[in-house]
Amino acid sequence: MLTLAIWFNLLCFGAALLITLFRVLTAPGIGDRILALDTMVINVIALLLLYGMLVGSAIYFESALIFAMLGFVSTVAYARYVLRGNIIE
Repeated sequence: MLTLAIWFNLLCFGAALLITLFRVLTAPGIGDRILALDTMVINVIALLLLYGMLVGSAIYFESALIFAMLGFVSTVAYARYVLRGNIIE
């Protein structure tokens, strides 16, 4: 039963990732695109964690943690670039 629930969640998060990718491509403003990219990072983290649960490997949990840190830093850097024109002052 748990395997079925994991597969269902993988399908749902995969669909959410595709919908968010569509939003990145068709967003009217740059702020909407930054938010959509951050949402994509969250969806990829969820997919990594679910796949790690499915195969029973701990390496996917570590990769999800690294991906979360990189996603946070890249979102902050991109938003700062849009607001100020540079990243490092």
